[in-house]
Amino acid sequence: PTATTVIVAGVAGLLAGAVSMAAGEYVSVKAEAELVERELEIERQSLAEDPHQEMEELASIYVSRGLDPEQARDLAGAVMSDPDVALEVHAREERGVDPESVGDPIGAATSSFGAFGVGAILPLLPWFLVEGWTAVVVSVVIGLVAAGAVGWGLAYFTERSKIRTSARQVLIAAVACAVTYAIGSAVGVAVG
Repeated sequence: PTATTVIVAGVAGLLAGAVSMAAGEYVSVKAEAELVERELEIERQSLAEDPHQEMEELASIYVSRGLDPEQARDLAGAVMSDPDVALEVHAREERGVDPESVGDPIGAATSSFGAFGVGAILPLLPWFLVEGWTAVVVSVVIGLVAAGAVGWGLAYFTERSKIRTSARQVLIAAVACAVTYAIGSAVGVAVG
């Protein structure tokens, strides 16, 4: 195929992939937010209908964590004295829900779209300047260097081995490239 064909296919794939990733991220974060809100509503109702029972449940959680029963009841009573704190603590302790951890679906979708777009445009850049095997080689090198850089950054923030994390990212990218190439070859599409 010509450079124009690769660019058109690449941009189409970039846009389709970025939109798909953004949509998936939006649905995922939105669903999580709705589930958390549902759990909070159930807990809100329980607190309104039977605050004494809710206080006893909280006290028993504190006893199971090592407080003596009197301290546990005092602490549970203090928590129950503020309805907002009570809702947050009960949601965390009884339901395993962190009301503060819910993300923004639009923000998540936008970030996902942008990250996918940047990742997809990098190996496409050489095709704007050259074509054939030169463009293929430069695309692969750019993709692998970018994957290594992502691994390095990830390792920096997770305090893991930069070499191992970068190598893992490069290996994953190389396997993805090889599989994509094999599929393209199997359906009769070749670059070069």
